[in-house]
Amino acid sequence: MHPADAARNWAVPRIESVGELAAWLCVSAGELEWFADLKRMNARTGNGDGPVSNYHYRVLAKKSSSIRLIEAPKKKLKELQRVILRELLEKIPSHPAAHGFVRGRSIKTFAAPHVGRMVVRRMDLRDFFPSLSGPRVQALFRTAGYPDAVADRLGGICTNAAPRRMWKTLGKGLDPMARSEARALYAWRHLPQGAPTSPALANLCAYRVDCRLSGLAEAAGAKYTRYADDLAFSGDEKFNQCAERFALRAAAILLEEGFQVNHRKTRMMRRGVRQYLAGIVTNERLNVVRADFYRLKAILTNCARHGAESQNREGHPAFRMHLDGRVGFVEMVNPAKGARLRRIFEQIIW
Repeated sequence: MHPADAARNWAVPRIESVGELAAWLCVSAGELEWFADLKRMNARTGNGDGPVSNYHYRVLAKKSSSIRLIEAPKKKLKELQRVILRELLEKIPSHPAAHGFVRGRSIKTFAAPHVGRMVVRRMDLRDFFPSLSGPRVQALFRTAGYPDAVADRLGGICTNAAPRRMWKTLGKGLDPMARSEARALYAWRHLPQGAPTSPALANLCAYRVDCRLSGLAEAAGAKYTRYADDLAFSGDEKFNQCAERFALRAAAILLEEGFQVNHRKTRMMRRGVRQYLAGIVTNERLNVVRADFYRLKAILTNCARHGAESQNREGHPAFRMHLDGRVGFVEMVNPAKGARLRRIFEQIIW
């Protein structure tokens, strides 16, 4: 074990050989090679459905015509990933600017530093999880001090290359251009969206970009936070004067670090208009969007008066849990408004 200087205080388990890694994960040497899949046999021979594949696949078409692939690991692989998450990745600290998937931080702590600021700029990253490649993940494990053979297999267990044949069935009805782009994007090893290790690894792999953007923001008199692929910058007069040049420099840093900005979702919000981040209004205090609040209130009221099924127009299989989660979000952001919604929710007969 030869960790980098910055990683010497990480309390990660000591694993110095492939045999020790197999014993730590409680699998045989053959099973370890199968799940790490360093020769990409799953991608070459699998079709996304069957015993050869270690993942279940689901394709989501976004409003922008782009495609998101949900890759859910099967039972045994998910168990191995959870061990790596619990015993290894959670021992490595995330950058203070990262608020997504970090214990003790939330969407509320992500938005709180930007309350009452003159200018708020929101940026969004395209294809956040698949942009983080297998070699990048393996490099993180090497930084922690693991030998090449161990780091490669840890990275292999936590990444995936989607089989090209899978798109013949799951890609039906999708825009041909978007399907071709998605097929090329997901064909290389990347962090799978759906694996328990991916959120923590995404934060750790983005540590360098968080450092660079934090330094850039500080130089411009601004604050910076990140929630997964949502980036937020805010400041007052000094930041307002250089906001456009700042955005170009931030985009250049992201490009250098292997990310692309989704310019369709980039917003510059000055005082006098609604400033919101990840669904939370930040103008004077943290609050929910007024229209969303009244829409949810109307749904709950109609559920109490006419029955819950009359309002389940989108066919949610667990409609009660869906509404409970939405009420819980309001309670977190604005406890007073959340209490009003909770009283109506408790009047619904399920």
